[in-house]
Amino acid sequence: MKILFDQGTPRPLKQYLHPHTVDIALLLGWSELENGALIAAAETAGFDLIVTTDQNIKYQQNLANRKIAIIVLMHTDWPSVIEPDVHLVLDAVAKVTPNAFIEVTFPKKPRKLAS
Repeated sequence: MKILFDQGTPRPLKQYLHPHTVDIALLLGWSELENGALIAAAETAGFDLIVTTDQNIKYQQNLANRKIAIIVLMHTDWPSVIEPDVHLVLDAVAKVTPNAFIEVTFPKKPRKLAS
């Protein structure tokens, strides 16, 4: 599967997505594209999936006539929230279908109190 990371998607996630091909929107020069234009560019370039942290994209974009799917990470904190439960993202990638939105939520972690 060909996967595109939108801005805000933690780059360390890429190492867990082998054997998929992962590209980063910023490195492709697509950082200035708005959501609709980004989706169109990604689809034209043959991407199957966009991984983003933009929680509003579901309400701004309609994927009904698209082939591309979107996974929305409902948190942006890689080391303490996403990485410990990276299997939730991998499960979403494994079950995603064309033109689907999947939101990946993460268990709440207890906050450490300052001493």
